[in-house]
Amino acid sequence: MLQDRTLRALNLAVFMIMFGVGMIVPLLPQKLIALEGPGAPVGYIASFFALSYILLQVPVGNLSDRLGFKTFMVAGYLLCATAGLLFYFAHSSGLIFLGRLVQGAGEAPLWALAPALLSIKYPLSRGKVMGIYNAVLHLGLTAGPLLGIALASTWTDNKAFLFYTTVCLVGALVILWGVDDVRTGGTVSRKEMRFSNVLALTARKDTLSALLGISLYRAGYGIFLTVLPAYLITTKGFGATNVGVFFTLFYGAISFSQLSGSLLDHFDMRLFMVAGLLTAATGIGTFSMFGQPLVSVMLGLASLGLGVFFLSSLAFLNEVAPDSLKGTISGAYYLFWGSGMFFGPVLVGLLGNLFGNGTGFYIFSLALLLEAMLLAMVSGGKSITTSISR
Repeated sequence: MLQDRTLRALNLAVFMIMFGVGMIVPLLPQKLIALEGPGAPVGYIASFFALSYILLQVPVGNLSDRLGFKTFMVAGYLLCATAGLLFYFAHSSGLIFLGRLVQGAGEAPLWALAPALLSIKYPLSRGKVMGIYNAVLHLGLTAGPLLGIALASTWTDNKAFLFYTTVCLVGALVILWGVDDVRTGGTVSRKEMRFSNVLALTARKDTLSALLGISLYRAGYGIFLTVLPAYLITTKGFGATNVGVFFTLFYGAISFSQLSGSLLDHFDMRLFMVAGLLTAATGIGTFSMFGQPLVSVMLGLASLGLGVFFLSSLAFLNEVAPDSLKGTISGAYYLFWGSGMFFGPVLVGLLGNLFGNGTGFYIFSLALLLEAMLLAMVSGGKSITTSISR
């Protein structure tokens, strides 16, 4: 399995691009604060990314089911390279936000289509291969901030953005040359591709509950990328090095959590979904009460929980969807994923500004607990395949 040409190419390409993302993401909140001051709207860094991400998810997923996954993934890497150039030339917040729009459009197929492709190629070990892919993805994100810290004294911010553009271009070539295309729509009937069957993906209570949890997961991810670093800088006194270490711990914990992939192939995935949400709620709801090193410990715990929920929910939805709708279910997954990233960081930041620094984190933690309760209460029904065939 690990010798498969497509799996190797997907992992190599995603490691490279996420290595670049790991370098530039810590720079964006800092750069926006430098441009607009401590009250800079850092939550919108996540929201602008999510806007294009949301609009493209289902169309890209559905088109890839019929036209093949490879073209859309190559296009995604090229769009991300363009975003890097916009960040490089940005001397205003407007260009930063524009770059995030382009980056969101580029990462839409990158996150959604590779797991769908792997799920089709490895139906009996989808949890394992998706876990490997996600682990490699987050290993890249973990290594990026470390290199950023090491080169902070010799590289300017703009050099990091050019590096990001370069690895995106190399990733596009790796996908172009190394990935075997998958096209499922050509083997299914016109009836199976009707939009009504896309709606069937959200007809089950447990599926819809999982998608709602995905919105909260990505809201939490967006908070970790934007609002939380700003909070740590302005309230906990974190400097640039401390922020880089924070991002390394965050991505490292999520990467480590992907080792649960092998277990997902043998146990009820919903148990992992509930456990992940409860763990994340505990960490996010308590970290602000402590100083170092407990702040990092609790945030690392929250990161671990988010990562477990991410993989288990993605594997669950790919398990219940037929091959003809693998791209579509991944698009639906990341549609909810992007919705959470669009609204979550802004709302948490707004609550913090209105009612005190920690308020937004407490309320978000409560939302995670309620979602865990909802998932624990719903039970599985018919598979989506059965619903569509009727």
